[in-house]
Amino acid sequence: MGTRLRVGLLLAAVCMALASCSPANHEGTGSKLVYGLTLAPSGLDPHIDVSSELGIPLNSVYDTLVFRSHSGEYLPMLAETWSISDDGLRYEFRLRQGIRFHDGTPFDATAVKRTLDRIADPESGSRRAVTLLGPYVSSSVRDEHTLVVELSQPFAPLLDSFSQVYLAPASPATLDKWGAEYQFHQVGTGPFKLSEYLPKDHVTLVRYDEYVRIPGTYERDVLPEVTEVEFRFLVEPAVRLPALESGDADVVGEIPPQDASRIEQDDEIELVPVAIPGLPLVGFLNTQAAPTDDIRVRQALLLATDRAQIVQTVFGGYSPVATGALSRNHADYAPTAGHSAPSADIAGAAALLDEAGWRLGNNGMRSREGTPLRLRAYVMGWGMVPEVGQLLQAQWKGLGVELQMEEVTFAAALAAVAANEHNLIFWSEPGTDADLLTSFFHSGRLGQRNWSRAASPDLDAALDAAREASDRGARRELYARAQHLIMDQALIIPIRDYVNLNGVRACVGELAFDSRGWFPNLNDLDLTSSCR
Repeated sequence: MGTRLRVGLLLAAVCMALASCSPANHEGTGSKLVYGLTLAPSGLDPHIDVSSELGIPLNSVYDTLVFRSHSGEYLPMLAETWSISDDGLRYEFRLRQGIRFHDGTPFDATAVKRTLDRIADPESGSRRAVTLLGPYVSSSVRDEHTLVVELSQPFAPLLDSFSQVYLAPASPATLDKWGAEYQFHQVGTGPFKLSEYLPKDHVTLVRYDEYVRIPGTYERDVLPEVTEVEFRFLVEPAVRLPALESGDADVVGEIPPQDASRIEQDDEIELVPVAIPGLPLVGFLNTQAAPTDDIRVRQALLLATDRAQIVQTVFGGYSPVATGALSRNHADYAPTAGHSAPSADIAGAAALLDEAGWRLGNNGMRSREGTPLRLRAYVMGWGMVPEVGQLLQAQWKGLGVELQMEEVTFAAALAAVAANEHNLIFWSEPGTDADLLTSFFHSGRLGQRNWSRAASPDLDAALDAAREASDRGARRELYARAQHLIMDQALIIPIRDYVNLNGVRACVGELAFDSRGWFPNLNDLDLTSSCR
């Protein structure tokens, strides 16, 4: 649900024959939409900050060089064409003409270079965008509408990176004017303009009436009826459904599963589940801190986890049970690489712990040479993770394992990981290119997001080779091998494939999302009636 095919070959052919396309026509008299966000990010700058939540509004503020379709194709957007050198070290982008930023300045190769330079500058402190550039060396302006990107080694995910809002071109004039305050004054070329950002309160977008629709991307060839979108931060899960029921919000994501069944009985609100490709919700097991530094302990914990019970109890059965390091709906998911048994194997888990010397005592708990089998978990408050942790506590206690949990902020979790204080930490990451596995499992990312502290030469080799391979089939085989190694080494406990439960009021027409499943396509949004 919540997706649309983007076709229109005739229009695309007509537009591509021209130097540029004309601004989209108006439709309707205009209306306001209120969209509930479930996380207040620490920052809203796509080039600097890391949250996926920021892309929900900003995906409509910016266009990207490349557009990724739902079929996985990379199509022209701000770049009309591109070529890649035989050695994979040089990308040349021919940019679309006739496009202007919201501040009226022209979009050109200098603007793209300025954006990339900003991201690559260590002084900027980019936390996500810079990783998407991979082995980026530099960019140069060949002419007004031609940009050349140089790499130090081949990097197959680069086109996918350029299809993401985190690398979207920004207006150099606005970057220069506002500097460190740019997040409050962002300027792109997308169908909506940033009007106001008040941290922890709201983000307001207004329709950009001079938007130039780019063929093959959005379905509509007219401007949407919505003229203003206010994104409000509804951080507490308990307030999300009431906001929909009262009409204070028209769209809200991450509806708690216990509220989803109520929505299904409500004629005025539609439940729109959207499966998110990428890293499922998993628990990373630390391979460099006792007792999870012993693979037998990690394997035992994996066997002792009744994932089917967790998914049914916590997520109401709305999510599939995860089996490995990639979700089932990911293009590179390897079905043979996962832990397919969703229920627990307590006998098998107990045998492994006995082999490792952890004996069951009269108190029902395990110890070795007087040391209790005790794990430390840091959990963050998003995505029902505390509830998952509580069930794991109960399940593992039945095996004689004590799980101590501390609910912390993202920053505190990172600090604990950096200090190697954790045995278990949970995370989920959307992503359409399997290179996201490199971020979490390559030894070169120790001290960053390699939270299992994996240091496997075989795993590194598979991930490195997949990054450089230009052949799609070869990449898929290499990522399958990486998934096998991740599960063979018991680096993670897969919990659930992420499904975002969206509540949508009846005044909103079909709500379409991008190919990553997380960001709404506001340009394609219709209203069946005025929402307010």
